[in-house]
Amino acid sequence: MNLGEHLKSIREKKDLSQKQVALSIGMDPSQYSKIEKGKTDPSVSTVEKIGNALGVPLAELFSSGEIGEVSGTADMMLMEKVRIIDSLEEEEKRSLYIIIDGLASKKKLRDNLSDLLDK
Repeated sequence: MNLGEHLKSIREKKDLSQKQVALSIGMDPSQYSKIEKGKTDPSVSTVEKIGNALGVPLAELFSSGEIGEVSGTADMMLMEKVRIIDSLEEEEKRSLYIIIDGLASKKKLRDNLSDLLDK
């Protein structure tokens, strides 16, 4: 299950509409819809805001199974890191999210350029 599907599942279990979640975090509902459909990749800070709106810790948004369930050793290590990030002060979190978002953007750009060169 990808992040968008996972967010949708949590939202529906909490009987919330996309519009309710989007407006509670100050996002346009159409943009939130794109996140759930996997058409756009949200920043880590946006995912954290969505998690807060859904009442779900950031770590649970990245679990691979049901809410609260973690599978596999690699997932356990990732979940522990996410829990540590959750415990950081807000300024530290923001700084870390900027770094992560920058690295993710760099990888996407590299992958896109590689795809273009392969054509």
